[in-house]
Amino acid sequence: MENLKKNMVVQTVIEDMGNDGEGIGRADGMALFIKDAVIGDRVEAKIMKAKKHYAYARLERVLQPSPYRVEPPCPVARPCGGCQLQMLDYRQQLAYKQRKVENALRRIGGLEQVKVHPILGMEHPYRYRNKAQFPIGRDREGKLTAGFYAGRTHSIIPCGDCLLGDEGNQEILSRILRHMEEYEIPPYDERDGSGLVRHVLLRKGFATGQWMVCLVVNGREFPGAEALCERLQEIPGMTSITLNVNEGHTNVILGEELLTLWGQDFITDSIGDISYQISPLSFYQVNPAQTRKLYETALSYAGLTGGETVWDLYCGIGTISLFLAKKARKVYGVEIVPQAIENAKKNAAMNGISNAEFFVGKAEEVLPSYCAQGKHREGMDAGRNAGAGQAAADGGAGEARADVIVVDPPRKGCAQSLLDTIIEMAPERVVYVSCDPATLARDLKYLCAGGYEVREVQPVDMFGQTVHVETVVLMSRVKD
Repeated sequence: MENLKKNMVVQTVIEDMGNDGEGIGRADGMALFIKDAVIGDRVEAKIMKAKKHYAYARLERVLQPSPYRVEPPCPVARPCGGCQLQMLDYRQQLAYKQRKVENALRRIGGLEQVKVHPILGMEHPYRYRNKAQFPIGRDREGKLTAGFYAGRTHSIIPCGDCLLGDEGNQEILSRILRHMEEYEIPPYDERDGSGLVRHVLLRKGFATGQWMVCLVVNGREFPGAEALCERLQEIPGMTSITLNVNEGHTNVILGEELLTLWGQDFITDSIGDISYQISPLSFYQVNPAQTRKLYETALSYAGLTGGETVWDLYCGIGTISLFLAKKARKVYGVEIVPQAIENAKKNAAMNGISNAEFFVGKAEEVLPSYCAQGKHREGMDAGRNAGAGQAAADGGAGEARADVIVVDPPRKGCAQSLLDTIIEMAPERVVYVSCDPATLARDLKYLCAGGYEVREVQPVDMFGQTVHVETVVLMSRVKD
């Protein structure tokens, strides 16, 4: 049997799809990972990198298309790489994401018997994003351009109208680029740190129609700012125009300082009957229709009756916290971004919610510290007066406990110290909202070893055309 080598051309049938959406076939007994191939395709591919038991290959031709293959509506779907599944029928996208969650729970979490509910799909899997971040650069002819980075590169694929985003993005971008040309404003060049404009961040409140424009710049001023603001104010719903200062030689998109050019430094949107103020630095789910399904599932799993104390970790601008607060006695939210916490406090006040309190810091530091302080105070109180612990319940010491803990961590999942604190606090229920099945499965395994069991698993498709999937899990404490 001849081993596969670089530059060999082989034929294979795609039998499965990997975590990043790549097709998986076999040749000469080796697994082949082929980007842009979908399950059921018979393809011709060129070996790009060969290992001992597997190889990476580039799709050369689709010899016989899969019955699930569709023509991507976006002309730059393949080079852009942002929509890894756009060539796959949407129903099969949902099936792929369902398998992704189930496989992670089984293989990583060891959760063989856990039933996963059918994924909640989207009615309209395009034009659903309320946020877009466009890098600004120059094309090969030196003309200003905006678009998205090609997969695993910082080469910009020109695309002013991403089909996942709002149609208004293109008009706003064209006005900004026209202004940059007229005022000879250079884009940022990450090779030498020169130039001014790095990214354009756009957000739209789908419920309110309000627009936010945030220019991420390598400086503190913007030439012709007043003229640009006048141009952008002609866009219906324009509400906020800001500069985000990022002078670091870094790949991080946003800096920490925000300067208001015109209007407010936030927009307002709503999910269900709760309104939110959203700043450029705030985390806010990009798909409002599916976010409501996600949060309603989390609220249902929390099982609140009105007397519970709830901790919402990685709370952002309080999106889940405020949903929970309407049904709980008290909600505490924790988030590392100070501006997000300021938004969360304003959001609580704006919605007339007085039983939500928010803390700035890392969840893996704030919760253990608060728990330790509470236990210390409770011990001192117990030494003085056996009834003082209950009397202090609303003052902090009694709140070093929780009936329900909700976590919505970033892709890397929860720190072990946080999981240890959750186990130590022993809430009746843990609601885990995850954007990564692998780290979800890892953390569930740890919590199960610490006295919890998985009761419900609900995947939600928040990101049609991409490989990403959100999952809501209910865990309950195993009774002795």
